[in-house]
This record gives sequence, C-alpha cells and structure tokens, in this order.
Amino acid sequence: MPRLIFVNRFFCPDHSATSQILSDLAFYLAKAGRDVHVVTSTQLYDDAKAALPVSEIINGVHVHRVPSTGFGRNRLLGRSIDYVSFYRSMWQCLVALAQKGDIIVAKTDPPLTSIIALAAARREGARLVNWLQDIYPETAVELGVPFMRGPFAASLMALRNRSLRQAEATVVVGDLMARRVESLGAPSARVHVIANWCHDEVIRPVAQSENRLRQAWGLAGQFVLGYSGNLGRAHEFETMLAAAERLRNEPHFIFLMIGGGKRFEELSHAVKRQDLASSFRFIPYQEQKMLSYSLAVADAHWLSLNPKLEGLIVPSKFYGIAAAGKPCWTRRPISPFLSPMMMIEEPRLRRKPSAKVRSLSNNQSRLPRPRRRANTLQPRREHATLRLSAKAIQMPTLAFMIRPSPITTTR
Repeated sequence: MPRLIFVNRFFCPDHSATSQILSDLAFYLAKAGRDVHVVTSTQLYDDAKAALPVSEIINGVHVHRVPSTGFGRNRLLGRSIDYVSFYRSMWQCLVALAQKGDIIVAKTDPPLTSIIALAAARREGARLVNWLQDIYPETAVELGVPFMRGPFAASLMALRNRSLRQAEATVVVGDLMARRVESLGAPSARVHVIANWCHDEVIRPVAQSENRLRQAWGLAGQFVLGYSGNLGRAHEFETMLAAAERLRNEPHFIFLMIGGGKRFEELSHAVKRQDLASSFRFIPYQEQKMLSYSLAVADAHWLSLNPKLEGLIVPSKFYGIAAAGKPCWTRRPISPFLSPMMMIEEPRLRRKPSAKVRSLSNNQSRLPRPRRRANTLQPRREHATLRLSAKAIQMPTLAFMIRPSPITTTR
C-alpha cells in the first residue's frame, strides 16, 4: 500500500484550522494501518520562533519538520520570506523522502504548495493529490496584496493551474470552490467536494447554567454574540463594530471575540479608539478540551467572510458552531450546503446590523439550532473512510479522507 505524505506548514500540536484538520485525518489513517508522513515546519501558527522537534512520531504519524525563517505573520514581507524559505526546505525534504508510488497530499499553507509538490512528485515518481482550503493567488489579488498583479501573478496562476491539471485528484471544501477550480482547468472527474469537519465527538451543547466559562468571564445574564477562531485578512469586522457602536448604551449586549489573527488585533485597537471596551471581550484561543464550553458561551455566532472571496474560501468555523448547537449569523450566502443552516441577514437589515443583533436577542427561543441538521451533513469518523474511485485517481481505491457524508461528492 503506498505511503501517504502530507505537506502543510503547521501540524500537531499547533491549533490552527489546517493543522487540526490535517492532524485529525493523519492520526486516523495511521491508526487504520496506513504509513503516514507529514512534512511541516518547526513553528506554531502564533509563534514563529517556536522550535518543535525536527523529527518525531506522534500517534503513529512520522513528522518531518523542516527549517524556515521566523519573521512571523504580522508583516507581509516577513511572511513572504517565511514562505520562500519553507518552499526550499519542503522541496529538499520531499525529494529525499518520497519514493515511487507514494501519494503526496499538498494542502494550501503556505499558498501554492501544490507547485512544489508536483515538481517533487514528478521527479520521484510519486502521485499528487491537492487538498485545497483556499485558492491562491486569486485570494491575494482580491485582497490587494502588493505584487500580486500583472505578469508575476499571471505566472503563478499558470504554474498553479498546471498542478491542478496534472494532479491525480483535487479535493476542495465547497461546491463554489469546485466550480472555480474546474474553470481553472482541473478535470471535473478529478475534482472532489469534501467538506471540513470538527470534533463532533468532543464538542457538545452545554447549557448556559452549566457553562463555567460564561460564569468565569462575567457574562451571566448578557446576550452574547460570539466570534471564534482566526480573524485574518479574509474576514471583515466592520459589521460587528457598527452594531456595537449603535448598541453602546445597552450593556445587555456583549461581543465576544475568541481567537487571534491580524484583524483580531486591528479590531482590538478600533474598539479602544471608539471607546467600546465595555461592549467587547477579547479571549485567546482555547484548548480543544474546552471548545464545548467556549463555543457555547455565545448565544449566537457571527460568521465573517469578505464578500469578494466567495468561492475562494469556505469558513470551517461553522462545523464547531453547529456541533455546539448554536445559531450562526452571516450577512450573505457562503455555501449552498451551509447556507440553509444559517441565518442570512435580510437585505433591508444590511445597513442596520444592530437591528439584527436586537432581533437575535429578542427571539432566542425561536433561533435555529443547527446541530441536528449539521450532523446529517457533516463528515463523521464512525462512517469509515472516504474512498476515491480508481477511475478518478487512476490507482487502487485510496482511503484518503475520513468520515464521509451525503455532501461528499465527485464532480
């Protein structure tokens, strides 16, 4: 049976979304008897200076950590240098590790990993599977990242498109993303829609009266609108800030921010400038064992995504929110699969987010609780492993992704 070699900049014990999903899958496959390797960095998502062990075995997974510069995520130039140094180390590790017949699974942190992974796969006689969480460089172009335009961006797109065309399979996390990938030249028979997941065996609804975090954070008796996870360049916080501004004289409403990211800090500074500190609570990332409690603190959750990035990114936050049984509010449809389980703001309220927050507070007993419906859609561990067909990836059936579901499709 061929070895599986995953490539992603972060892996366990890191808490970032791509790390958690990859770690979950890798551990599951190793437990099932697969020979699993991960090529990753020595860093943590929020600690570029971290020095994790260069080589170790975690839960049966062989972890190969390669060096890279440690400028961190705060500045674009430093982040770009970190990317380039990781590309170089990743290439050296892959060509030394990969063997004929191995399956290299390239994720998208750093962006464009598939370009390097394809080159290594072709050189060593391995096969490439792309596992896309987002689409670059289009995302960078939409966000106005310097240098991501003109001939340079076009060259990157051409190389990336080649990796999509020549991969044995490309896995995306949403139907809109699948359409984008197909429009870029990926053969539709090799494009597979497989939604992300969460630890729904661990995350369960918790009653407010039993939630120790709600009491510890002084939120008893308040209506809490929450946000949990990374608040990065792909997200907007202006909606929540505008709602807080209009509700500043109503202390009943609290906006709870749990997590981190570049825009997390920007929001914190904006809250101070506008003298809204009493309306916000900023809490760092919580340990996985506390997620049931931290996600259940909020009465409803805000799901934020820059509208320009529709089809380029699909937020994975929703699955944890659904597992916790909490309502989820977004300003526009995000995915044909997820939208029916969300509260999408009516057009007449889009300029009055405070009215929506009041409506959420006044109708708590009638708010949709997505857990039951999400569980019918969400991939689940106990349903065994997804098997991509031999026709799709030109090899014996591959136990690739865990926990298949009705929304797992081959296009």
